Amino acid sequence: MSVKSPLAVTGIAATLLLGGGIAQADMLQSIGAGEGEVAIVAWPGYIERGETDPNFDWVTGFEKETGCKVTVKTAGSSDEMVSLMNGGGFDLVTASGDASVRLIRGGTVQPINLALIPEYSKVDPKLQNAPWHTEGGQHYGVPWQWGANVLMYNADVFENAPQSWSVVFEEQVLPDGKSNKGRVEAYYGTIYLADAALYLMVNKPELGIKDPYELNQAQFDAVVDLLRQQRQLVNRYWSDVVAQMDDFVNEGVVASTSWPFQVNTLRGSDKIKIGSTVPKEGATGWADTTMMHVDAPHPNCAYMWLNHSLTNVAQAGTAAWFGSVPAVPAACDDPMLAETNGCIVNGIQLFNRIHFWRTPEKDCPTQGGECVPYRDWVSAVQAVQSGQ
Repeated sequence: MSVKSPLAVTGIAATLLLGGGIAQADMLQSIGAGEGEVAIVAWPGYIERGETDPNFDWVTGFEKETGCKVTVKTAGSSDEMVSLMNGGGFDLVTASGDASVRLIRGGTVQPINLALIPEYSKVDPKLQNAPWHTEGGQHYGVPWQWGANVLMYNADVFENAPQSWSVVFEEQVLPDGKSNKGRVEAYYGTIYLADAALYLMVNKPELGIKDPYELNQAQFDAVVDLLRQQRQLVNRYWSDVVAQMDDFVNEGVVASTSWPFQVNTLRGSDKIKIGSTVPKEGATGWADTTMMHVDAPHPNCAYMWLNHSLTNVAQAGTAAWFGSVPAVPAACDDPMLAETNGCIVNGIQLFNRIHFWRTPEKDCPTQGGECVPYRDWVSAVQAVQSGQ
């Protein structure tokens, strides 16, 4: 067994703490001439200009219409996104819930003037005032896409979809008669600790876990012990979506937490038969928000992109390409999704089974205000994944 890619977030721990001041930048009151560019930090597969597949392009038309050239820096984890945004130089970020509140309270992102975003009225009501992008009655971003962290599996090994996340957490013999040791993967991000917490919340109710992001010290210790046990099974802690797909095709990996993007891509391959599922325990997931840096160098182009991000061409295109669910329900009727029943396939019905990523805080309601804070999650996951 070899662990090929340990967590590497050294040097950013100081940027991960909640605190600081809420951004007080003056909101734009009108959109002026574009500055010629908009720089975005995004998840892989979120900003496509047709270079990989000409059928998926929600950038070129925007650039022609506005004169704002889109540049993208991809990130593999929320911690990386927070670090990049704290470093400055970017306009926007597609932040998940475990990054968005840190960015708000750290003063890194600014409030958004929704009056300048006419498409906002089309956003799903469940997302319009979601707590991961609103604070003190202010909106700090525009909902983008959401979805579950799925269990991706080799369908030649598993004739039927695995029913539990135990296949990646507990050593066991798989349907092909071989052990899962060295044949499973896990996500390298700090927030993956919540996946282990969710597994124990369902399978060890005596621990009293009520929320995978709210753990007292005893619960936290049990979760970390599970991650240490899992480490003996893990082939790789993945951060690169391309590397994970290659591991399934060429390195004998048969099961892992993954994103719909990898599932979608591998299902188009003739080299492997892939399936995905949300097991009985449910899943963690992400509801992403496009947020604007407090010192955005191109604010007019940024506002133009915020509005464009809610159009059907961007919403349906991203959902069809990535395998996510659009924040704008009307996009489900776009031919790109409607012809394949894409919103159902992508899991729009799973909303209430997903425990959306958020940053753990010490002050928590389910454990009497005595939960392990995020900084301790960072150090614990680093230690486990580096073999300490």
